[in-house]
Amino acid sequence: MTRLTGRRILVVEDEALVAMLVEDALQDAGATIIGPVATVAEALALLEREMPDAAVLDLNLAGETSTPVADVLAARQVPFVVATGYGAEGLPSAHADVPVLAKPYDPDELTAALGRLWG
Repeated sequence: MTRLTGRRILVVEDEALVAMLVEDALQDAGATIIGPVATVAEALALLEREMPDAAVLDLNLAGETSTPVADVLAARQVPFVVATGYGAEGLPSAHADVPVLAKPYDPDELTAALGRLWG
């Protein structure tokens, strides 16, 4: 298992069960969770107050695209992983180089993808 000890990870996920599973996996890997939040507005408000080390970002939040959150993360040079059921083709071209986890994914895949963000 990839260790994320000391890393502060923002979780943006609108499905409560998935958010809980992500939170558990990240905590098991030693990360501190910021959120989880379920809407673009909540994520942007949280980013006004917090500076995460990385983020896990669901691309579709109850029909709303999370691209504005991705834009803020990229502008602040905060690495992130996109978790989506739509695959990489759903990514905006500005974020085409972001790692994508296809839902459903294994918690070890998530922690490994996050671990790779720091090399």
